Amino acid sequence: MRQQLTIKPIDKFSILKKLTIEEFAPRANEYDTTYTFPKENFQALFRTGLNAPTISAEFGGLGLGNNRANIRDLWTMTTEIAKADMATARCWEGHANALMLLDNLATYAQKEKWFTGIVQRGDIWTVWSGEPLLKIPGQTQKIGTTVIKTEEGYIINGSKVFCSSASGANWANLLVNLEGSGGARHADGSPESVIMLACDLSDPTISFDDSWWKPMGMRGSVSYKVNFNNTFIPFGNQIGKPGQFLLEEWQTRWIPQYAATFLGGAQAAYEYTLTHIEKQQRQQDPFIQHRIAKMAINIQSAHMWLDNAANLWDKNNIDAAQAIGNMVRYQVEQLASQTLEHAIHSCGARSLIQPSPLERISRDLTLYTRHDNDDQLLATIGKSVLGASHDRSFFKTK
Repeated sequence: MRQQLTIKPIDKFSILKKLTIEEFAPRANEYDTTYTFPKENFQALFRTGLNAPTISAEFGGLGLGNNRANIRDLWTMTTEIAKADMATARCWEGHANALMLLDNLATYAQKEKWFTGIVQRGDIWTVWSGEPLLKIPGQTQKIGTTVIKTEEGYIINGSKVFCSSASGANWANLLVNLEGSGGARHADGSPESVIMLACDLSDPTISFDDSWWKPMGMRGSVSYKVNFNNTFIPFGNQIGKPGQFLLEEWQTRWIPQYAATFLGGAQAAYEYTLTHIEKQQRQQDPFIQHRIAKMAINIQSAHMWLDNAANLWDKNNIDAAQAIGNMVRYQVEQLASQTLEHAIHSCGARSLIQPSPLERISRDLTLYTRHDNDDQLLATIGKSVLGASHDRSFFKTK
C-alpha cells in the first residue's frame, strides 16, 4: 500500500503571479524571437511546486480537475500564465491535460511510475493528436500515422503536426488511430479505434522537424512536426481503454481552457493599453474612454463566462457544462479579439513595433484563436440548441 504524501498547502496564485511578473514576462520576447521552448519557465514551476496541477494530492500534485470542484483554479492559473506569455500557456495547457488523463485513466502502477518523474524530477508531458488529412497549397507530403499491433505492443510510423512542447517535453500522450491516419480529431472511424499511448520522447526513432514551425505567433510553443520511424510502444504504456478518450468526451473538459488563454492575452493587451494611455496622459479623450470601457466590459464578461462553466462542472452538471464550454470557447474568442482591436486603435502603430509586447500579443492571439474553426464551432452550438446531432469535441460538420 502506497503511503500517502503529506502536502503542505501553498498559495498557488500568489506564487504564480510572482513568477509571471518577475520571470515569465521578461523572458517572453526571447522565446518568441528565438522560437525556443520556455524551459526556464517550466523549471520555475517545478521549483515552486506548481508543475503538477492536475495530479491528485495523493501523488504530490495540486489536485485540480473538472471533477474536483476546483477547475476554475486551473483556468485562473492558465490566464495568469497567458498574460505573461501565451506560448508558455499553450505548453502548460498540454502538460496539464496530459496529467489529467493520467490521473483519471491510468492504472495505479502507471501513476506511481510516471507521477514520480513529474513531481520529483520535473518531467514535462504533452498530448499530441494533430494529423490533418486535407492538404494545403504547396504541401507535397501527407501527414498522419499508422499503427501496427504486435504481440508486445504497437509500432508507430508516420508524422504528427502541431506537436506543442516538442523539443521540451519528456513524454507525450499520443492519440493514434488503429484504422488509419487522423488521430482523434480528423479520423472518421469508430471511436474504439482511437487509443492513447504514453511515448518516451527520448526514443531515437523519433525526430523533430522544426522547419515546419515558422508561424507568425505562438513561436515558443515549438509545435513542430514529429516523425515516427518504427517507434515501439509497449502495451504497458497504453492509457485507458480503446475509445475512452472519444466516448467519454475528454476534449470537452479542456475546451474552456483555450478561452482562459485567450483571456490572458486580452488582459495583457488591456493592461498595456492602460499604461500607454497614462504615459501619454490621454485619460480625458472621450474616444479613449469608450474603448477602455469596452475593453473592461469584455474582460469582465470573459471571466463571468468561465465562472459559469466552472460552476456547472463543480455541480457535476456535466452535460450542461460541456454545452456551455463550447459557448465559452466561442464567446471569449470574440471578446478577446475585440479587446485586442481596441488596444491597437488606442495605442496606435507604434504599439505594433517590437519591442512593444502588444506586437507579440497580437500575433499570438491571432494564431491561437485559429486552433479551431469558430464558424464550425458556432454551428455546433446552434445544433446543440436545436437538438440536432453534433460533435461537441471537435465540431465536425458530418
